[in-house]
Amino acid sequence: MKDLQQKFAEWMRGRNGSDDLARCACDLAILLVVIDLFARTAWLTWLALALLAYAWFRISSKNVRQRAVENEYFMGHLGKLRPWVASPKAAFAEARSYKHVSCPDCGQKMRVPRGKGNIRVTCPACHKKFEVKS
Repeated sequence: MKDLQQKFAEWMRGRNGSDDLARCACDLAILLVVIDLFARTAWLTWLALALLAYAWFRISSKNVRQRAVENEYFMGHLGKLRPWVASPKAAFAEARSYKHVSCPDCGQKMRVPRGKGNIRVTCPACHKKFEVKS
């Protein structure tokens, strides 16, 4: 078993490996397979296989620089979903512990602890004080 692991590690040396875009493609492929269990359509199966092939292409690619540029472009266009793609477990824990609010004057975003009732918050950018329900 160690010999096989060593050979695989040697083969992967200099390759891109798993990144956010590859993991997202795999997750989407798994979701499509689960949906296809109920829908039973051939095109969903082919789409899932294409996503898995694309993920494998990204993982085994030796053009690390280009894959990094593509991954950064993808992550930059995710907006509010970025934390959920990068680390779903941490994003879920944060969503349960904190609420995100915006300052009514300058729009600065900040987080406040959940479950504290009405609290008075001071904006770190414009220093305006306002109340929010946590």
